[in-house]
Amino acid sequence: MSKNKTKKGKARVNVDLHSDSDSVNDMASVYSCGSLEDDNNGDDTHLLSASEKYEEKLLQAIESATEKSTQTRIQALKIIIEILQHRHIADFLEDRKFTIMDIVEKSLRRGKGLEQDMATRLATLLAIQLGGGDSISSTLCQILTSILQNPTSSYSVRAISCTAIAMLHFLNSDNIGDIVGTMQQFEQIFAGSYLKGDQTAPTVSEDVAQLHVSALSGYGLLATLIPAGDFCSYVTNGSVLSSIKNLIGLLQSPHVDVRMTCGEIIAIILECGRVYDEEFMCAYVPDLIELTSELAKDSQKFRAKKERKAQRASFRDVLRYLEENITPEIQIRFGKETLDLCTWSIAIQYEKLCDVIGPGITTHLTENEFLRDILQLGSKVVDTKSMTVKQSKLERHLINAASFKARTLSLKKNRDKRSAVFN
Repeated sequence: MSKNKTKKGKARVNVDLHSDSDSVNDMASVYSCGSLEDDNNGDDTHLLSASEKYEEKLLQAIESATEKSTQTRIQALKIIIEILQHRHIADFLEDRKFTIMDIVEKSLRRGKGLEQDMATRLATLLAIQLGGGDSISSTLCQILTSILQNPTSSYSVRAISCTAIAMLHFLNSDNIGDIVGTMQQFEQIFAGSYLKGDQTAPTVSEDVAQLHVSALSGYGLLATLIPAGDFCSYVTNGSVLSSIKNLIGLLQSPHVDVRMTCGEIIAIILECGRVYDEEFMCAYVPDLIELTSELAKDSQKFRAKKERKAQRASFRDVLRYLEENITPEIQIRFGKETLDLCTWSIAIQYEKLCDVIGPGITTHLTENEFLRDILQLGSKVVDTKSMTVKQSKLERHLINAASFKARTLSLKKNRDKRSAVFN
């Protein structure tokens, strides 16, 4: 994980994760990923039965995911995904990871459309649950790369594969060569949105644009892992990673998602570069300020109102960073803890993790030590004051049996005394 320099100023936003929304907004807005239904309400019997029901449901879904019926497999994958999103059960999954990997692999190779979509989501969730894992990432990345490079695959499936490949590399890879190689693959994809020779934007369909957005997004996520010195060298060279000039051209794309994603990546590039060299890419800053200022104030009526609003909010943050070196600082509160998103890099990492985990992010921030390490939260917090010793089912049964026996003996003695009096 690359370290980022402390900024001169901060724009602070306080966010409480206990909300009903399960979407992640732009960095100027509230990050909210919903709250889980608290299984801790109730007695120990309820907790035990809930845990057993989840495990039984998961085992049934794993079995159903191998059925011949496509609809049955898709429904089973949905159930597995939902459970892995809402509960951290690494120990339970450890003995079954190869079974689940086999399910994912078969769904990716033989499935179509929605089944492949579900399989890629399950692949990333499994990696998050089990702390990355070389065997998971290397095996699944090979399959996903073949899908990504297959022109007969639908654009939506290729886009999802792109996102999954980026996340698997982010969770596991510490090899800079592998990371840079993957980023180069992504650039070959979104280069289709680069300006043409006459400096006009190419005509790209909406489906293709979404594939380009996924490639751009994955490119930005992996960029947060590269050491600052190497990153400056790669970008300045232009032959290793995309040049800043080409990325600036993407700000003229007719697709709002391409423009917004590119704006965030430019901010990440400048942030990483400035850690190593305060004057990094300073020659491009005036042009960037001019372009982002226009996008932050865009009021052209041919754009949808929702698009204009999202774009203005996103580019206001980028513009503030370019002009005043102020990054959007956001606080995520969960339980008694707070996660500070004080750099572009950590904010992008958190956003992408939220996209995968969804409304279960609260549980994983609290319980998943691998995720806590990624987001620099430290060791899991244990509340010793409220911590109670939970009894096993057998212990509770023995205690209840002993109490019942003592109560029966006491009542029997009382009955004997009553009968003696009457006699």
